Amino acid sequence: MKKTDYLYRMFIGWALLLLGCQEKRSFAQLTEAISINQVGHYPSSKKVAVIKEGGEGEMFKVIESLSGEEVYEGTLVKVAQDQVPQREAWKADFSSIQQPGIYHITIEGLGKSYPVIIREDVYDEVLDAVLKGFYFQRASTALEPEHAGKWARAAGHWDDKVFVHPSAVSDAKSEETVLSAPKGWYDAGDYNKYIVNSGISMGTLLSLFEDFPGYFDQKSWDIPESQNAIPDILDEILWNLDWMERMQDPLDGGVYHKLTTAEFEGMVTPVNATAKRYVVSKSTAATLDFAAFMAQAARVMKDVEGLEDKADKWQAQAEAAWKWATEHPDRFYDQQKLNDHYDPDINTGAYGDGNLQDEWIWAACELYLNTSDGAYLEKIPLDDVPSFSLPSWSDVAWLGYYSLLRKADELEALQPFVASLRSSLSATGADWLGQMNTTSFQSVMGKDPKDFVWGSNAVAANQGIALIQLYFFDKDPAYLEAAMANLDYLLGRNATGYCFVTGFGAKSPMHPHHRISEADDVEEPIPGLLVGGPNPGQQDGCDYPSTVFDESYVDHLCSYASNEITINWNAPMAYLLGAVVAMEQP
Repeated sequence: MKKTDYLYRMFIGWALLLLGCQEKRSFAQLTEAISINQVGHYPSSKKVAVIKEGGEGEMFKVIESLSGEEVYEGTLVKVAQDQVPQREAWKADFSSIQQPGIYHITIEGLGKSYPVIIREDVYDEVLDAVLKGFYFQRASTALEPEHAGKWARAAGHWDDKVFVHPSAVSDAKSEETVLSAPKGWYDAGDYNKYIVNSGISMGTLLSLFEDFPGYFDQKSWDIPESQNAIPDILDEILWNLDWMERMQDPLDGGVYHKLTTAEFEGMVTPVNATAKRYVVSKSTAATLDFAAFMAQAARVMKDVEGLEDKADKWQAQAEAAWKWATEHPDRFYDQQKLNDHYDPDINTGAYGDGNLQDEWIWAACELYLNTSDGAYLEKIPLDDVPSFSLPSWSDVAWLGYYSLLRKADELEALQPFVASLRSSLSATGADWLGQMNTTSFQSVMGKDPKDFVWGSNAVAANQGIALIQLYFFDKDPAYLEAAMANLDYLLGRNATGYCFVTGFGAKSPMHPHHRISEADDVEEPIPGLLVGGPNPGQQDGCDYPSTVFDESYVDHLCSYASNEITINWNAPMAYLLGAVVAMEQP
């Protein structure tokens, strides 16, 4: 870090501390009715606040916080939206302010906003934290103070003595056979490791490196491997990949669905979570996801010094997994059915999926790109115009399609199909752009109440990824602006008033459903974790402040339906932030 950067960050920290003291002395002046991106803005980017209550008059002012000087006065614009008929909203556009500094917005009769920060490297720290969030999810290792700071912890879950669950018995492995499958990331707020959810997480992070290798070759965020010759993002991916390799049965190529305890463990630290762990039932979904990300890993890392041989091995494992899947095309993971036949019952995350066409497509795309073997194309509906579907753990087709678009110039024989992919994605993007200005918070996220599901914040982040893919081949700045508007949403410009990344913003989650953060002796949760976000399903039965779709969030440990963290939510947040930061570099 340059000395000037360090001094500027020190100044920002001092200024925010001073402002915090001032806010306490005049707390009545603060209002959460002015909704802003609480992390900040680049000097040249669009800057919009959304006002959720009417003040006196139609004007807003932007004040330089330390001097108290008014630097801008603008007119509030009423937002015409119909998603929440009882809600009124106004937007305040202050994009013309480009001077780095700390400001706040004031509206007569309403009050002033949280601090508004404008600076060149405004997202660097939150990007580092979101990427380092995966380090804090590592199993089978101690986290030392040197790297983890006050969130250091003892090692737990060595996973060198994992038992074969009766559902996973084969001719070569009897019940209670002991396997070794260490490392990997804890999936979420619990301590289990799931191949399906790791699949989309790994695919998203590998895509981030594949799209921005020049930036991430040099990017570091202080993990134990930071001093080696491999980029930090690949070192972190390798920690999880090393575990995933062990989940494939080398005798037949099939992949166990998950490594888990029979029941979720209590709110204890990893070292104190000692329940018996199992590998459970091979499944077609897990095996195809494995084939896809192993093939992608082989392609992305084949030219990384020291990983050439491993890349060859990963490709072979991917092909073995594909072969097993073709021989077992309907080995669905049905946890209830397994529990009807085997003991002990398994009652942890199921990640069951009854439609595997998307898994076939993702795996086929990645393997075809590596081999040019036309046999893989038989699983891709080349004669159809594919409709766009936002990636999620249960719908991964467009992870494969993004890869085809990424390599479009090399796919001469597939140009008609690639053109149909672009057409489908472009139609979706045009529709989103047409809707975002009529949403309460001026982002694509909010256009449809159906987007507010379990893990709605990942929906917002994945929408951002789709918009960035569009920007890659259309170069229309409106797509990048829309992606950054979704980032504004996630960082505070939303109906809840929360910046949804722990440790950042004036108001961020303090009580995520996360065993590690709850069980340690640190008041603040581990930083850099994206919580699930508003979820009107409210499946956890907690006490929510609202049933309105975009307000249905509560910062409470009990709320696993809105306030848990998972690797597959952090991964698209890492991509969105990483893309924005990498594209901002000179």
